[in-house]
Amino acid sequence: MLSQYRGPIQDLALATRERILEEAPEANEFVYEVYTIADHFAFSARPSDAFVFTTTHANWVNLGFNFGAYLPDPHGLLRGDGKLIRHVRIARAPDLDAPGVRELIRAAIAQAERPERVVGEPRTTVHRAQSGKTRKARDRGRSAGLGA
Repeated sequence: MLSQYRGPIQDLALATRERILEEAPEANEFVYEVYTIADHFAFSARPSDAFVFTTTHANWVNLGFNFGAYLPDPHGLLRGDGKLIRHVRIARAPDLDAPGVRELIRAAIAQAERPERVVGEPRTTVHRAQSGKTRKARDRGRSAGLGA
């Protein structure tokens, strides 16, 4: 799905995804091919419970927070002026290691909706625009349709 982007942007998208999964390995993943590749993470089976997401663009990746307006941001990383959603622009690999990025992900995890009972292993669900079909995959690697 990322093949429409240049190699460095593909790498940034995958690295941002990995950073989220490092902090929330039990999260379910919902990937949407829309005007961008949007990758949402939730602890439930409902995409509407997503607490963090990425969107891939031609020259950067946004690391978004569904309730970012309520997150502590002592490093001033969050952008956006919407009612709830905020994001951090990841334009190069070192941006992922900037002070505060991992803390924002952790704060979003702490605020996230969680089901009382976890059922099964985390899943990746891919929604492709061309076919309109959904494919579920257990593998979180490139075979989940995210790689180049």
